[in-house]
Amino acid sequence: MLTFERQYWERGDQAIAGLDEAGRGPLAGPVVAAAVIFDREWVTAEQHGSLKNLNDSKQLTEKQREHFFDILTSLDTIAYGLGQAEAGEVDRLNILQATYEAMRRAVTSLPSAPDLILVDGKAVPRLPGPSENLIKGDRRSLSIAAASVIAKVTRDRLMRAYAIEYPVYGFERHKGYGTKLHMAALNEHGPCPIHRYSFKPVCQLRIF
Repeated sequence: MLTFERQYWERGDQAIAGLDEAGRGPLAGPVVAAAVIFDREWVTAEQHGSLKNLNDSKQLTEKQREHFFDILTSLDTIAYGLGQAEAGEVDRLNILQATYEAMRRAVTSLPSAPDLILVDGKAVPRLPGPSENLIKGDRRSLSIAAASVIAKVTRDRLMRAYAIEYPVYGFERHKGYGTKLHMAALNEHGPCPIHRYSFKPVCQLRIF
């Protein structure tokens, strides 16, 4: 999981940021991105210690994600930045462009500029720095895996907070994805301000 980081460390790039996002598919809520930079010596020592089993957030249980999130966001040896695009931006820009914007914001919010950005999936245009994209990078790079966990947990916590504000939708259970529970609530109550009105299951309701 540090193969790519080592490759670029040996080339001379010291501050390597992993970049990933969460929330492209839901019908409601923001898309959230995170960027993570590990201290080289620390992560080399801890990849089989406190970071053992850190992986793509989708491969982890909620309890495991929360465990790694607490580690990743509490140590001076790990720098991270967050960026998000709200539902209104998704509707205005489209989901792909809104995702790109959230990812650019995550990199910009890092405490210092990275030497290189490792991006999960396809290349992201206009990132604030040089980048390399890795298909399935969240399973191949520890830095990207860390970013995926921070993005996912941050978004899940936001959706649980929205569940208190808009209790009829069950956001705490499905996090905005188009489950049967969510669709039943949408059909009964109509969309709320955090729904993505440009997404077909929402706009087809034709009640707003």
